[in-house]
Amino acid sequence: MRDNRYKWIALSNTTLGVLMASMNSSIVMISLPAIFRGINIDPLRPENISYLLWMLMGYMVVTAVLVVSLGRVGDMFGRVRMYNMGFAIFTVASIGLSLVFWQGSSAAIGLIGLRIVQGIGGSFLMANSAAILTDAFPHDQRGLALGINGVAATSGSFIGLVVGGLLSSVDWHLVFLVSAPFGIAGTIWAYVSLREIGVVKRTHIDWWGNVTFGLGLIALLVGITYGIQPYGAHSMGWLNPVVLAEIIGGVALLVTFGFIETHVREPMFRLGLFRVPAFSAGNLAGFLASVGRGGLMFMLIIWLQGIWLPYHGYTFESTPLWAAIYMLPMTAGFLVAGPFSGYLSDRFGARPFATGGMLAAAVTFGLMILLPPNFSYLPFGLLLLGNGLAMGLFNSPNTAGIMNSVPPGERGVASGMRATFQNSAMNLSIGLFFSLMIAGLSTTLPVTLLRGLTQQGVPGSVANRIAHLPPVGSLFAAFLGYNPMQSLLGPTLAHLPPDRAAYLTGKTFFPDLISGPFMHGMHITFAFSLVMMLVAAGASWLRGKRYVYEEGEATETQNRAPQGAGPKPPAGANPPSISRPMVAISAAYGAAGAQIARALAERISVPLVDRNLRGPEVNELASALTRALRQDGSSSDAAVRALAKITVASGLFAAQATERVEAPIDEQGYRRKVSEAIARRAKTSGAVILNNGAAGVLRFDPDVLRVAVTAPVKIRIKRVMAVEKVDRRTARRRIQAADAARRVYLQRICGVAPDDPGLFQLTLNSSALPVEACVELMVVALRNRGLVA
Repeated sequence: MRDNRYKWIALSNTTLGVLMASMNSSIVMISLPAIFRGINIDPLRPENISYLLWMLMGYMVVTAVLVVSLGRVGDMFGRVRMYNMGFAIFTVASIGLSLVFWQGSSAAIGLIGLRIVQGIGGSFLMANSAAILTDAFPHDQRGLALGINGVAATSGSFIGLVVGGLLSSVDWHLVFLVSAPFGIAGTIWAYVSLREIGVVKRTHIDWWGNVTFGLGLIALLVGITYGIQPYGAHSMGWLNPVVLAEIIGGVALLVTFGFIETHVREPMFRLGLFRVPAFSAGNLAGFLASVGRGGLMFMLIIWLQGIWLPYHGYTFESTPLWAAIYMLPMTAGFLVAGPFSGYLSDRFGARPFATGGMLAAAVTFGLMILLPPNFSYLPFGLLLLGNGLAMGLFNSPNTAGIMNSVPPGERGVASGMRATFQNSAMNLSIGLFFSLMIAGLSTTLPVTLLRGLTQQGVPGSVANRIAHLPPVGSLFAAFLGYNPMQSLLGPTLAHLPPDRAAYLTGKTFFPDLISGPFMHGMHITFAFSLVMMLVAAGASWLRGKRYVYEEGEATETQNRAPQGAGPKPPAGANPPSISRPMVAISAAYGAAGAQIARALAERISVPLVDRNLRGPEVNELASALTRALRQDGSSSDAAVRALAKITVASGLFAAQATERVEAPIDEQGYRRKVSEAIARRAKTSGAVILNNGAAGVLRFDPDVLRVAVTAPVKIRIKRVMAVEKVDRRTARRRIQAADAARRVYLQRICGVAPDDPGLFQLTLNSSALPVEACVELMVVALRNRGLVA
C-alpha cells in the first residue's frame, strides 16, 4: 500500500514546482516594458525585435523541446532525482537573472541565455511532476491529485501576470528574484522529503532520437516564431527563405525522428503507447485544446490593453497589470473545476468530463464573437469564468486519463510526451493567432489608419507611411503597454498643434481607430478556437471508456498475496482455484527454460505444460499476437516472419502465428480463455507451465510461484546456434523476434508490463546457475509455501 502521508507531501512539493515553472513562463511577458527600459533597449526597433521574440518565446520553446527527453531520463535514472535537479537548476538561473545589472545588447543576450537555463530547470520539473504523482497516488485518486497539479500549472500563468506587473513597477530585478526563496526552500524540501517509489528502468539513451527531435522541434518552433515578423514588403515572414528553410527542415528532421524511433531498441518517444486509445486520444485532444486557446489568451490581453482599458480611463503604461487582473475570472474557474472534475473522473472516467469541457469551451468562444469592442465587463467576466470552468473540466480528467493508461515504467516519458504536445501546441498557437490577427488587420487597418490620421492633420506622406507599416508593430506596442500612436508618430507629434497631438496620443483615438479592424481579426480567431474545441471534443470522445493500466499494487482484499504481487484482477482474468503445486515459468528464448521446466516437473512429479495448450483459443491467441506485432512500433515485418517460424520451438504457445486477423484483440476474452485452459490442466494434479503467458494470467493467485528464467544475449545466441544449427545472425534475429513476441504478448494479451517488479517472485540467470541449482531454488521456494514436502 502506498504511504498516505508521502503522497500528500509529493503533491505539495510538485505543485510548488509546477507553479513556479508555469508562473515564470508569463511573469516576464508582463514585465517586458520594465525590463527593456532597465537595460536601455527599445524592443520595437527592427534590430531589437529578435531580443523581444526570444525573451517572449525562448522559455516556452526550451520547455517544449526538452520535456519528453527529460521525462525519458527520469524513467532511466529516477524521476525524483531528475525533479530535484530541475528545482536546483531553476533556482540558480533565477538568482542569476536577478543579478544582470548591466545594459545594452549584452544584457539582453545574458537574460535570454539565463532564461533558457531557467527553462531547462522548468522542463525537469514539468516532465517528472505528473509521473511522481502517478507513482505516489492510487489510480482512484490520481484525477484529484493531477487536477490540483494542473490547476497550479494553469493558474501559475495568470498569477505570473499579476505578480510580474506588481513587482516590475518597483524594480524589474524582483521579477526574477521572487522565485529564489521559494526555489531554495523547494529544492531542500524535495531532496529531504521525496523518495524514489516508481519503476526505474536503466536503458540506453536514444542519442539519434534526442538529437533529431530536439533540432527538428527547435527549427520548427523558431520558424513559426519568426513567421510573424515582417519580411520585405510583406506584413509577415512566412515567405522568408530562412523561415521556410527552418519550418521545412524542422518537419524533415521530425519525420526522420519518427523513422528512427521505429528502428531503435530503446526509443525516446514510445510510439507503441499510441496504440492505447486513452493515451493517443487524450494527447490529441490536449494538443488541439492548447492550439485553440494558447494564442487566444494573447489576443484577449491585447484586446484589453489596446482597446477596452484605454476606453475606461487606464493609461497605456498601466494596462498590462490591469489586463492580468481583469483576466482573473478565468483562473478562478479553473481553480474550481480542475480538482472537482479530477475527483469525479476518478469515479466515472475521463471521457464525459473532458469531452463536456471542450464542448462548453466551444460555446464560450462562440458567445465571445457577439461581444462589441467596448463591452460591459459583467458578460465578459462571466464568459471568462465559464471558459475557465470548461478548461478545468477538461484538463484534469484528460491528464489523469493519459497517465492512468501507461505502464509504471513508462510514466516519465508519457508525462514528457504529454507536456511536449501541450507546450508545442502553445507555441504553434501563438504563431497561428498572431498570423490570423495580422491577416485580418492587413485587409482593413491600412485604409482606416490613413483616413483617421489625415483627418487629424497628420501630413499625407507620414500617414501613408504609418498606414502601410506591418500591423504586428501596433499589436506588440499594445501588448507591451506602449502608447501605439506615440510609437508610430514619434517626432511628427512635435509639428502638430498640442491639442491634436494630445488627442492622437490620448486614451480614445487609437481604440476608436483600431476597434473595427481588430474585431474583424478577433472574430476570425474566435471562430478558429471554436472549431478547435469541437474537434478536440471529438478526439476526447474517442478515448473510450475508463481505462487504468494495471499497476502491480496489492490491496487489502488480497492479503494472501506476497508483497508487490499485483493489482486487482481485470475482468476476465479471475484466477483459477489451484490446490496442487503450480509453477509458471517465463523463459527467454535460448535461456534453457525447457530443460529447467522439464527437470522441475520431474522433481515435484507434476505434468509439464509447454506447447500442449490445444484448442481454438490458442489459435486465436497466436493470430492476435501476430497482428499485435505488426502494429507494434518497435517490431518489423522481418521479426514477424521470423517469429512465425519459431513459435513452436520457442514454446511461447502452440499454434504458428501466420494468419492475419483484422478484428480487434479482445484481451479480456483471451485472458479468460487461456486461464481456463491452464486451470483444466492444473486443478487436479498441479503443473509446471512454461511460457504461454501463465505468469501474467496467474499473477493474482498467491499459490502460484512465478519464475523468470533469463541469460545474457550472447549466451542465448550460442545456445540457439548449438541447438538449432543456425548461424549467429539467424540466432540473433530469432531471439529478437521471440523477445518482441513475449513483450507484446504480456502487454496486449496478459495486460502486464514485462518489467513490472511485482510480476515474478524469483528470477534465475541460467548462465550463472546449472539446471540442478535452478530446480533446487524453485523447490525451496515451493517448500517454503507448503506446496511440496
